[in-house]
Amino acid sequence: MQSFEYNANPGRVIFGSGSLKKLPDEVARLNLKAPLLLSTPQQIEQAESLKAILNGKVAGLFTEATMHTPSHITNKALEYAKEQKADSVISIGGGSTIGLGKAISIRTGLPHICIPTTYAGSEMTPILGETADGQKKTRSDPKILPGTVIYDVDLTMTLPPALSATSGVNAIAHAVEALYARNTNPIMCLLAQEGIKALAEALPDIVQDPSSEAARSKALYGAWLCGTCLGSVGMALHHKLCHTLGGSFNLPHAETHTIVLPHALSYNAPKIPAAMQQIASALPESDGDAIKGLNVLLAKLKVKRGLKEFGMKEADIDTAADIVVSNPYWNPREIEKSPIRELIRRCWAGEEARADL
Repeated sequence: MQSFEYNANPGRVIFGSGSLKKLPDEVARLNLKAPLLLSTPQQIEQAESLKAILNGKVAGLFTEATMHTPSHITNKALEYAKEQKADSVISIGGGSTIGLGKAISIRTGLPHICIPTTYAGSEMTPILGETADGQKKTRSDPKILPGTVIYDVDLTMTLPPALSATSGVNAIAHAVEALYARNTNPIMCLLAQEGIKALAEALPDIVQDPSSEAARSKALYGAWLCGTCLGSVGMALHHKLCHTLGGSFNLPHAETHTIVLPHALSYNAPKIPAAMQQIASALPESDGDAIKGLNVLLAKLKVKRGLKEFGMKEADIDTAADIVVSNPYWNPREIEKSPIRELIRRCWAGEEARADL
């Protein structure tokens, strides 16, 4: 066995149907009196329900969280938190709201309780991605990690099947890259394989029957494991590509991850035979081929496969390739411009992934 280092992230998880009812106990346990509730404009209703659960004992509601955590929104939220004398933040929603909660928490030191309603996994990571002047920058700091995460499957029951699918594949991407991370370790590999397996089994069931609580629970469990992978080991080409495409061309986060993942895996495949076997064994109907397994899964999920369907222009392919190769970072296979450009072209065109990059 190869030598490794393992760091466990501190963090408290409360999992299960109806676990949102434990929020007042958690607020009391942390000795908090005035939490600021955060949501996107689309999830105001869920933020209002938190206020009711807390008997109105909140500093206020800030409902302008948005994709890619732009700095002007964060600054507005910080002003509001200060005005309202908030002593903590509670974020309810997906990556956008959780990102805002992290941005406020790291700047103020306020405790952060997180209630995810998607499978994005951001709640389990000490990572914060923020956008300023059209550039997305990412930083990592143990203080960014939310203190408590409440996973209540009931909150995911209304997540539309299409969003469930892309959000779930976004989570799978974290586990896929964890398997070939430079600093991977046996514990993360176990979590990654279990996370991929749980989501790959649950997501097609959710698309078929969105009201299946068993499938929803399994997906949320898988998302937690995949988020733990993202928060514990380094990521590589796939995440770099998604950050570049999302931040530079304002493409939707989960949909971009879904489109890019099989192609990024095809690019790295020659250098990661062990990880390819582990991924294949976790994916139903892969026949021992991880790329086939992902293609089959995406077909079952009926997701869009082309970035051009989300507004990316053909002229953007070269720009994206230039950005990806301009900032060096670790990846199991060296970053070469010509195959990277072809990878991005396939993502743009919506082609099936092929292991010939």
